[in-house]
Amino acid sequence: MTPEGLLFDAAIAGAGPAGAACAAVLARAGWRVLLADASMEHGARIGENLPPSVFHLLAELGLRDAVRADGHRACPGGWSCWGGGRAEASDTLRHLQGDGVQLDRARFDERLRSSAVQAGVQLRPSTHLQIDQPAAGSEPHLLRARPAFGEAERLATRWFIDATGRSATGARRLGARRERHDTLIAFHQRLESAGHGDCDRGRDRDGRTWIEAVEDGWWYSVLLPGGERVVSFLGDADLVDHRALLAGDGLWRKLQAAEHLRALCTSHGYRPAALAQGADACSSELDRAAGHRWLAVGDAALAFDPLSSKGIGNALYTGLCAARSILAHDGGDAQATARYASHLRAIHHAYRTQLAAVYAQERRWAGKPFWARRHARAPSGHEARPSPAAATLA
Repeated sequence: MTPEGLLFDAAIAGAGPAGAACAAVLARAGWRVLLADASMEHGARIGENLPPSVFHLLAELGLRDAVRADGHRACPGGWSCWGGGRAEASDTLRHLQGDGVQLDRARFDERLRSSAVQAGVQLRPSTHLQIDQPAAGSEPHLLRARPAFGEAERLATRWFIDATGRSATGARRLGARRERHDTLIAFHQRLESAGHGDCDRGRDRDGRTWIEAVEDGWWYSVLLPGGERVVSFLGDADLVDHRALLAGDGLWRKLQAAEHLRALCTSHGYRPAALAQGADACSSELDRAAGHRWLAVGDAALAFDPLSSKGIGNALYTGLCAARSILAHDGGDAQATARYASHLRAIHHAYRTQLAAVYAQERRWAGKPFWARRHARAPSGHEARPSPAAATLA
């Protein structure tokens, strides 16, 4: 038996943007919500951009002005070398929502979690949620909350929401299967300026998102809020030497083949300030993002190539949609969560078509494996698609 005090209307595993957004909406509807944050710490993440188009989602959460005032670095647009040797730039001067921002992710995530707590959500830091027994009929899901320190606790919830990221631990435990559509992987490294850190005249002020295609993948770079720069190489996991890129100056040495980004880093005296790290960056989705009184949100439900600019926007959007679907289901609409799952499948299908069209624009290395794979997926009429510089990446 589970004590009545440990019975929740909704328990959410993962307290990133998707989980926090979902939790806040449900709590404001009067639900008893548990938000379990499995992270032990919230340090710096690699540079992530919040495009102007995402601010309407923050407005729905009542956070647009607060995020604007939180001191994130403005991102006035993008720069790319894609589809040819000449660089192309874009700006956000005419966007109704103004500039995008380069996020201080720790600050942004804390803003969302704090908003959820203010709405009445019970936040459990450094706690993993484990499903002991899935819901059956009208019986709740039986869970085990495992804090980093202390004893595990048994609890129950009417609804379970998986916001655990690409691992989708809870959803897979409930029978969902992850479908991967490519093998993209990201290697990223933080850089500091050795020669211009204290010289205002020479300081790097380019807040745009940089994209540069190379023969075996592409590079991404942004200026972080603290003045450092992050660089990231994206290639296919089976085509790159992981060990070489992660060892010593391996990623930094590879950067020297990226003509434009290398010149930017050299002009400001950048050098590696931390070890390179790797992360999954493939396009993937669950075969179903909802089931009997459970849903998946954010990267747990569907994950995107960083070229698409959909990371944070997807997290907020799916978190909001999931909460509304759950409330509609409880209000008598028995098909609400099934429609949510179908909607996400349609989104990912359309995204993959658009992504293939953008990759198809780069023809300089058409015979190389990385590009040949992506050209094989390209739809007809791709010439009219926007280049990476026309979008802001997340």
